Amino acid sequence: MLSDQEFLRYQRQIMLPELGESGQRLLLGAKVLIVGCGGLGSTVALQLAGAGIGKLVLCDDDSVELSNLHRQLSYRESDLGQAKAQALAGQIKRLNPSISTRSVSRRMSLDLLNIEVSLADLVIDCSDNFPTRQDINKACTSNQIPLVSGAAIGWDGQVAYFDGQQQSACYHCLYPFNESNQATKCSDAGVMGPSVNMTGSLQSMLAIRAITEPETLNTGELIVFNGREMSHQKFAIEKDDSCAVCSEGNNNE
Repeated sequence: MLSDQEFLRYQRQIMLPELGESGQRLLLGAKVLIVGCGGLGSTVALQLAGAGIGKLVLCDDDSVELSNLHRQLSYRESDLGQAKAQALAGQIKRLNPSISTRSVSRRMSLDLLNIEVSLADLVIDCSDNFPTRQDINKACTSNQIPLVSGAAIGWDGQVAYFDGQQQSACYHCLYPFNESNQATKCSDAGVMGPSVNMTGSLQSMLAIRAITEPETLNTGELIVFNGREMSHQKFAIEKDDSCAVCSEGNNNE
């Protein structure tokens, strides 16, 4: 049963017939791992904390810089120089003190990811480079943990949901490489702040649904939107039967 305080705090989303009290209890009991606490991760973390996700693990090895503040709205000038994961945990505590948070202010190796992923109910990839994204995908596939992936650059953003099961497509099926010749970081190509926050919001929506009603989600579906044209498209990601990560008989190494 929800406490009176929990009911009052979350009553507007509890009123949704797709969620209700049972869905809220699922959120309160969930543990979510967020890798990356920049524009995407900071948006996702605060929205999930507001929604009542019980436990959040925040991973990032960067500190807050002045150039972050046009899009990473969780941070303030007073946070400059602080580790992002710790600064974000502080913001979460001010928003919703009942949320349990843990900060990991270090780069996530594959070994460390495997440990953290194995302890989570859901992983949200908010990282900004292909090698980390591929390692997150390997850890999620190996541990059969669902993954919500997101990326934003320029005016554009994309999100995808993978259920972590071997019979389904994974992130490596979509992007079977660790590096790209194109500029894939906002520090190289620029980025519009609202596009980042919109992408993070879509990741948050997918995360809430993945916890409360996973059967309604299409695993391996890529959603791409263009913020300048205000358009979006959906694509089904086909499973690669020779994928080095999720194909039958691989060892994820």
